Amino acid sequence: MTGVWQAMTVRPHRFLLSRWPLRCLLYLVSSVVVGVTLLVVLVLGVVFPPAVVFLGLPVGAVERRRLRILDPAPVPSPHPVPPPGLGGWLRARLGEGATWRELGYVLTLSSVLLLVDLVGLGILADCLIVAAAPLLVAAGVPLQFGGLVIDGRWEAFAATAVAVLVAVVGLYALSAVAATQAALARWLLAPRDAELNRRVEELARSRGRLLNAFEAERRRIERDLHDGAQQHLVLLAMTLGLARLELDGDGGTGRSKLLLDDAQRQARQALAAIRELIHGIHPQVLTDLGLPAAVGELAERCQVPVEIDLPLPGRLPPAVETTAYFVVCEALTNAVRHARASRVTVSGRLAGRQLTLTVTDDGDGGADPAAGTGLRGLADRTAVMDGTFTVTSPAGGPTTLRVDLPCGLT
Repeated sequence: MTGVWQAMTVRPHRFLLSRWPLRCLLYLVSSVVVGVTLLVVLVLGVVFPPAVVFLGLPVGAVERRRLRILDPAPVPSPHPVPPPGLGGWLRARLGEGATWRELGYVLTLSSVLLLVDLVGLGILADCLIVAAAPLLVAAGVPLQFGGLVIDGRWEAFAATAVAVLVAVVGLYALSAVAATQAALARWLLAPRDAELNRRVEELARSRGRLLNAFEAERRRIERDLHDGAQQHLVLLAMTLGLARLELDGDGGTGRSKLLLDDAQRQARQALAAIRELIHGIHPQVLTDLGLPAAVGELAERCQVPVEIDLPLPGRLPPAVETTAYFVVCEALTNAVRHARASRVTVSGRLAGRQLTLTVTDDGDGGADPAAGTGLRGLADRTAVMDGTFTVTSPAGGPTTLRVDLPCGLT
């Protein structure tokens, strides 16, 4: 691990006074606990033999968390979300390299690494025992290592000096062992670049599917409003008009005429509101004629003059057109309602596979995406398309919104 190696090489004389030796010992002791447990499971056959292949899955999850003893940086799981069902899960796990790397780590940890850790920790434990030789000899308990017996005071002090020296060197060595073992674990248990790239690609595909599903649902709502509620309101307004004519012919009371007039007015207002809602969801002109025509319709409805410079060689992908349209729509709304602008310019260019769209007004300026949900929502919507959204709005104006959207001609 980088932190351990830096502590050992940059200031080696202060290494033993830092937290690193204790953390390295904790990592090695916990490695022994995990290694012994795995050895018992493998030797005694606690796990059904074919299932041993998947033993690395829970062990890998535990080990990725245990690595944080030496490095707080989290290690992501290399396993993508499997298809539904047991069969899909089995095919996904058996077909990915991460499962087999984790199995290799299980076998290594329960054999070679376990042996190295036990030997290293055992030597350190012996050094600590020998370091206490003066106290043991004074208590009448001699120490014996093979044919060497320590029962004298001076022999005990000499043994303590040697034990302390060996323990100091051993702490450096065990820390290096812990760092190397942790690096090996990270190399085996972390996702490889190819796996990360595949995950990014899958996320991009799933995001595209979500965008398409959202677009289909939006169009369904638009169609239902247009063909359902709007038509009912049109019929209601016509029926109220006919009822008003019948009352005029039959000499209806003034009160009933007023009520019918009010009902007809409300029906017309509701119809206008639904038409505005449909237009805000997705204008039909955008679907039929594309972005320049839809922006032109926005300019005609805007309360201030709008200059448009949007030469495009062809139709853009629907998601790109929709995002660009709503950026222009929100920018025009802000220019009229908040900036008190007297003129707005909309320009756009398609360079290669990127659409660059700018909206500039001569209003008061001071627009801040962090201060309101409108501009922040546009920034989020642009980010979903892998685009960039920037706002330049000094106090006193002008305000310029720029959007860069990756796209390709259809």
